[in-house]
Amino acid sequence: MSTYKNKVYLASPFFSDGQRERIEQVISLLKQNDTIDSDQIFNPQEHQFESEPFGSFKWQDAVFASDMRQVHKADVVVAILDYQLEDGLTEPDSGTVFEIGSAHEANIPVIMVQFGEKSQLNLMLARSYTAFFNGREDIQNLKNYNFNNLEQKYTEKKVL
Repeated sequence: MSTYKNKVYLASPFFSDGQRERIEQVISLLKQNDTIDSDQIFNPQEHQFESEPFGSFKWQDAVFASDMRQVHKADVVVAILDYQLEDGLTEPDSGTVFEIGSAHEANIPVIMVQFGEKSQLNLMLARSYTAFFNGREDIQNLKNYNFNNLEQKYTEKKVL
């Protein structure tokens, strides 16, 4: 019996070395998961429409449209909440939060990942996830999580 392989949209900031390192760790774990199609992990940092000048209207429009199409094509959104972890700040990236909201509104399951264990969680994020992987050790469980069954996995983070 073959296992369905899910398509993933990876929502995450990718502006610093630390952010890109966390993305690579999560992608590596997802690729080890039997319920993920390792060829169908959409990483937005790899689709930035370099043919248009960065920040131009056409660039903005193309990146936004592509990202939103890919969110809606995905079976699941995996969202890395750590934005400025190296600076001790715990607020998630606003683009990542927007993608989470778009996925939730489209009934696409959201799996949240946070390397920084001591942060609090906004109520809107706390009510919009299917599973939450908290801390470097727990994140290792992404490789064994069943993305077909999508069992609810809670976090004990304080909600505000």
